[in-house]
Amino acid sequence: MDFLLSLELFLQVAAQMGTHILFATLGAILCEKVGNLNLGVEGMMLMGASVGFYTAVHTGNPYLAVLAAGLMGAFGALIYAVITVNFRGNQVVTGLVLTIFGTGFAGMVGRNLSGIALDEKVISAFAAKPIPVLSEIPVIGKMLFEQSIYVQAALIVAILVYIYLNKTSFGLNTRFVGENPAAADASGINVTKYKYINILVGGFLCGVGGAFLSLVYVPRWQDNITAGAGWIAVALVIFSTWNPLRAIFGAYLFGMLRGVGFKLQNVKIGNFGFSAQILDMLPYLATIIVLVFITKRKKKENLPPESLGNPYFREER
Repeated sequence: MDFLLSLELFLQVAAQMGTHILFATLGAILCEKVGNLNLGVEGMMLMGASVGFYTAVHTGNPYLAVLAAGLMGAFGALIYAVITVNFRGNQVVTGLVLTIFGTGFAGMVGRNLSGIALDEKVISAFAAKPIPVLSEIPVIGKMLFEQSIYVQAALIVAILVYIYLNKTSFGLNTRFVGENPAAADASGINVTKYKYINILVGGFLCGVGGAFLSLVYVPRWQDNITAGAGWIAVALVIFSTWNPLRAIFGAYLFGMLRGVGFKLQNVKIGNFGFSAQILDMLPYLATIIVLVFITKRKKKENLPPESLGNPYFREER
């Protein structure tokens, strides 16, 4: 019984640690599905985290804070979209610049926020609450149904993104644009519109994911609060093979590895103890190993969109 309870609590924490990664991964999937490689995920998460916390501190409204965070992430994505879609700028360089910009922006916004506690109204709005009956299900009950509404919202969004991409005509057009924008354009699909919509929604989700850290998980403001989570999200897009449902598994696996690292920090075998720095490396090391194996699989469903990273010139169609 003690083992089962410990497992349930561990999975509950793993889901919490993977929620911001899941939001960001879904945002990156939407962007890449239309052929745009956005390495600015970390920057958009930081922008969302800082503006979300700032809004929560000054308004006391938890949902307005989440909305502001999402809109800030979408604003970062808009900068990226204008440069890469309209001006056909290099997508890799633009994404890296967006990350640098987002880091500086977050530092500026959060300069006077350190040490400020959130209003109790905000904290209670995102506190874990059990769902009757469902939270009593063994193993997964606490993991999925005794959580913050933020955690459950991430799961719902993942399912909705999957349905959008695979079960709707808009999703089909989105994938068509990512595979062959010239053919999509010739068939009457507005390539620019689909790129903008998916890039902006993807940025919104990245901003919301960043706000989870500053509003729910910490909940305090600290510099570089994402700690490289945006880069993990970029890697998990490949790990999940651009599938939103697999992204759930990837994000929670990352959360589990983070949880294992925290557990092992307090474990000592004789005079031997685990280095905190090495344990912090576990999730990132595991991500690299998984990516090596994933990239060796050449099945069609594991491959990226055909036009990923390539600017579309309508005149060359």
